[in-house]
Amino acid sequence: MSPGFEQHFLRRRSTNIHELSRTPLRVLVTSAMWIDGGHWLPYAFLYTVFHAPAERWLGTARWLVVCAAAHVLASLVSEGLLLKAIRDGIAPHSAVDTLDIGVSYALAGVVGVLTYRIAAPWRYAYLAVATAVFALPLTETPTFTDIGHFLALLIGLACYPLTRGRGKAWNPKETLTALKG
Repeated sequence: MSPGFEQHFLRRRSTNIHELSRTPLRVLVTSAMWIDGGHWLPYAFLYTVFHAPAERWLGTARWLVVCAAAHVLASLVSEGLLLKAIRDGIAPHSAVDTLDIGVSYALAGVVGVLTYRIAAPWRYAYLAVATAVFALPLTETPTFTDIGHFLALLIGLACYPLTRGRGKAWNPKETLTALKG
């Protein structure tokens, strides 16, 4: 695609305020089908590290619920906050067309729910790192996307009820002991 057409194409599939007000269901689905920037290798790595274990552990249906909840709720809340910023004069009116696509809110939600896959005390270290990764951008000049990522992590953590009955938590110490023989 030419750069101009690509921008037009992605903007029509973006969960920006303009598109959400016109066709919310369509853009909530289609925005989740694209990656920002077109660099797929980091996403392939992150899917292998986070999404694959989460789907295997939770099952496809529960994993999809976590992904959808994180993507939809974080998109709606972050865009709502952006709309408030526009109305309050903090953000320019042109921000209604800000490009907002990608799979990152679903990823952040899955990172959150995976907290419950790890046995204590390792769980707390994982949660501290995940929280720092998503909270650190909020300490400088947070964007609506930074807020959305942090919200998606919290939504993933709120999906705890989906993890019940999914087997024993993974203990890294047991894995290391087994590898040593």
